[in-house]
Parts: sequence; structure tokens; C-alpha cells
Amino acid sequence: MTNPFKGNKLSLPSKPCAHCSRPMSWRKAWARNWDQVRYCSERCRRSHKETSA
Repeated sequence: MTNPFKGNKLSLPSKPCAHCSRPMSWRKAWARNWDQVRYCSERCRRSHKETSA
């Protein structure tokens, strides 16, 4: 009674965070604006604003 994993996260698009350069993978919440997503988290977004100001 095995249920194989139906999703394949390796096939999802990914790109590096503009602040920490960590790879971030596509999320369903970002489906509409994936091209505009630049930061992996709120912390990186806030930190980038502080360092560039």
C-alpha cells in the first residue's frame, strides 16, 4: 500500500535571491508574479532596503 510522491519539485523553476543569493524555488503563492519576485523572504527584502539606502 505505497503511495508514490506525485509531485516533482525538481522540475519547478528556481532563481537566486537578490540579497542572499540562495536558490528559491517556485511557490504557488508566487504563480501570478514569479517574474517580479526578487527575494526569498521578508527578512531579505527588508535587509536589502536597509543596505541600499
